Amino acid sequence: MRGVRRSRWSAGNGQGTPRPWRALAWWLWLGLAAAFAAAAQAPTAFEDDSATALVFQRALAVAGEGSAFPEAEPATQVPLPDEWSDSRPDFKGSLWYRISLPAGLKAPEGDLLALYIARVCTNYEVFLNGQRIGSGGRLREPMTQQCHHPQLVTLPAALLREEGNLLDLRVVGRRLAEVGSAHRAGALSELVIGPQAQLAARHTRQSAIAAGFAQGASATLLLLGGFMFVLGYVNRRESQLAYFGVLSVGVALFDARLWLRDLPFGQPVLEFLLLSLLGVITWATVQFILRAQGRRLDWVDIGLPLQSATIAVSLMAGGTERLHLLALFWYGIFALEIGAALWLLWRLRARHGGGRLTLLVLACLGAAVGLDLLASGSPGDAWGTVGAGVALPVLLVTVGLRLVLRHGQARAEAEAHRAQLEETKVQLEQRVREATAEIERNLRQMAEHKAEQVAEKERKRIAADLHDDLGAKLLTIVHTSESDRISTLAREALEEMRLSVRGLTGRPVRLADAMGDWRAETVSRLAQAGIEGDWKSPEEAPQMLSSRAYVQTTRILREATSNIIKHSGASHCSVRCATTSDNDFQLVIQDNGDGISSQEVEARLDRGHGLASMKNRAKQLQGQCLVESGPGYGTVIRLTLPLDRATTGS
Repeated sequence: MRGVRRSRWSAGNGQGTPRPWRALAWWLWLGLAAAFAAAAQAPTAFEDDSATALVFQRALAVAGEGSAFPEAEPATQVPLPDEWSDSRPDFKGSLWYRISLPAGLKAPEGDLLALYIARVCTNYEVFLNGQRIGSGGRLREPMTQQCHHPQLVTLPAALLREEGNLLDLRVVGRRLAEVGSAHRAGALSELVIGPQAQLAARHTRQSAIAAGFAQGASATLLLLGGFMFVLGYVNRRESQLAYFGVLSVGVALFDARLWLRDLPFGQPVLEFLLLSLLGVITWATVQFILRAQGRRLDWVDIGLPLQSATIAVSLMAGGTERLHLLALFWYGIFALEIGAALWLLWRLRARHGGGRLTLLVLACLGAAVGLDLLASGSPGDAWGTVGAGVALPVLLVTVGLRLVLRHGQARAEAEAHRAQLEETKVQLEQRVREATAEIERNLRQMAEHKAEQVAEKERKRIAADLHDDLGAKLLTIVHTSESDRISTLAREALEEMRLSVRGLTGRPVRLADAMGDWRAETVSRLAQAGIEGDWKSPEEAPQMLSSRAYVQTTRILREATSNIIKHSGASHCSVRCATTSDNDFQLVIQDNGDGISSQEVEARLDRGHGLASMKNRAKQLQGQCLVESGPGYGTVIRLTLPLDRATTGS
């Protein structure tokens, strides 16, 4: 599509970002910034609830199975949040937490008390005074995934005691070695107890940020990615669209971990799928960049699929005990590949221009992988991963929409160009038919005046002469209606043809006779156009002109006279003929018309008609034709021919 004129909406090609697209991008960035600012404040802000809510930042912790807090086991006090990847990286299974509620704890009138848990991973159970009051779902493999979902558990008023209450939580989690990122290991945030109405509003807000936004963005990205894949698959020349579709679908599936809770398989399979998906996403991203730049590398086509297969083999060989180390290794490889792709794209952009679109995609993908890596090193902050899960699909959706717009616009321009070519083809075919018919008629007339043995030898020269002068006449006939003008032009064409035939006879002409013919024709044409003609030529001119020189000079004089009649607006025209001591023949034609600028003279010469034709004819006779003109000055045409060559016809 690079032959089609680019519009301002085809950005990513070095033409700059259009204002409507720039405004849309700014609004998206501002909206995302506002959402992330709210998300960053929400997990820790409790200003509105501080008067009535209790925040617990310490708890007793003890390992144990069963359906009750293991009283017999020694418990230790731990701070909350408690990230297992830091406090107990090798622990796997159930860990009980206990907090003591103050005596006389009651809910406001007409409300209930509730427990708010900002983050618990992987799943949990809640007991109040030994009675089970809440659970996050399945506690055995495949367990329900609650790592990215805040929890709200109502505390039944009937179970609350005046003298004090014990709140026990059983958290089921995994050791660090079995997960790809640290924030998917076991964890428990600080606990908040307060009025249910207040905590329910916070729970709704955090659920929307942590899972709702990601779910909506991923669903949209999944639909768009499927559409882009089909579009690129159908249009093989734009295979970058198919790779962008694979990239979008891969990101949508990868971010499904943020909002899917109940999966039909366990954590090892989930980690295997997530890491494999990152390999596919990296593969699609690199291919999208290369194809968007019009490049295809065989070693990349082979190496990236092999890398995806290597990921699977390494995970199966390493087992669940080394999954975290393998994940960190592959995360580093992906980061290096994306960094190399960023560098390559920057170099291509600096060398060829463009690349902003793919640069944005890579930057977003790099940010997502970087946030996930940071989450592995800083497990207490899982909001970076949530933020990337929201931002990356939104940005990919906007980039995908832009690609669709650019593709649609390119298709529309291609269709318009194709229609224009078809119309031009029809016009050319019509002109060819008309020119062919006219040439056939002229050839039949020429055959009557020329012997058969000369016709074959001179055919190419005749065709060149007829093409130079009769082309304009034929175009005029095409664009005029049926009138006397048509018959006049037809007669002019016939005389041009006869002049060519006369040149083919090879008989030389006396210069004096030639000047007489030229004077009669020129003065007559000027008079018919209402222009006063003034002709001066020597009475005696014994020199001879070859038939070719006579024909070419006649054509130059006719072309000059036609230009004066049609374009100059002159009222007077003088023609001077003379021979010089150097045995040159000079013909000077001057009018008092409007004249033309030097730029217009050059433009007409470049177009290859009119003035250029006169110059070329003079050059064929080893002479020269000069044109002098200026606005308001008139036009002077000076033709100089060497009579020695003009006589011999060389």
